[in-house]
Amino acid sequence: MSILVNSQTRVLVQGITGKEGQFHARQCIDYGTNIVAGVTPGKGGQAMDGVPVYDTVKDAREQTGANASMILVPPPFAAEAILEA
Repeated sequence: MSILVNSQTRVLVQGITGKEGQFHARQCIDYGTNIVAGVTPGKGGQAMDGVPVYDTVKDAREQTGANASMILVPPPFAAEAILEA
């Protein structure tokens, strides 16, 4: 099954408050990607460049209708982030 991303795709960024997450989220936003939420445990309620941050993928998905995830977390946390997505 191929994954198709278009202007209707609602993307959430796991790890959006980290250095790499912020950089790549900003690049995507500048390119026109529809970034609707970010996820960083313990940082829910914040915002990064106007993008709301949630503690869990479940909360972000319920609040924003996100249907795709971009994962930008440190390697030790990648497996857990993938499973949560």
